[in-house]
Amino acid sequence: MQRSTAALLGLGFLAALTGVILVSHDSPKAGPAKAKPAASAVPSAKPAASASANVSVDAGAPDDAGIISFTEGFEAFPDGGKVPELPNSAPQQLSFGVVQFTYQGAQFAGSDARSKELARQKAEATLELAKHDFAAAVGKGDRGSTADAGRIPRGVLEPPIEYLLFTLDKRAVHPAVIDTPRGYWIVRRND
Repeated sequence: MQRSTAALLGLGFLAALTGVILVSHDSPKAGPAKAKPAASAVPSAKPAASASANVSVDAGAPDDAGIISFTEGFEAFPDGGKVPELPNSAPQQLSFGVVQFTYQGAQFAGSDARSKELARQKAEATLELAKHDFAAAVGKGDRGSTADAGRIPRGVLEPPIEYLLFTLDKRAVHPAVIDTPRGYWIVRRND
């Protein structure tokens, strides 16, 4: 009985979270998505069969070395490496927290969103605080930031992001800022 109640509560949370995201989402803008071509960032990358399978990497300035960046596709890591299967020791579901910094062009970003560079700078400046006081870091993030986003099962997030989160130690903050479709994230595994 308790298991089914917990499962229903988890599904209810995911449905509520999806509703909040949909309600806060601005209407999609017409026009093609802007992405840097993968060939300029990863010279040895093979061309993808379709646009939906493209993985492009923001080569950026050399100081981007501490940022993990994912753009279109999300089937591979930014360097083109395949996402390995989660180890047997990884949980089937977990609770996590996220500090989010949205930017122009990110999913659900408002028309007044900051530039990608400014969002990156804010995220990097908040990362050290998050390692010591995650709740305080959440207060510096954008709407959608939370110390406890609830329980999430495998298979919900993009594979590379899921791998990074599900292989973290309990109560650990990922050591780098992660560029996701929704903006820059600082993530912590709660349990």
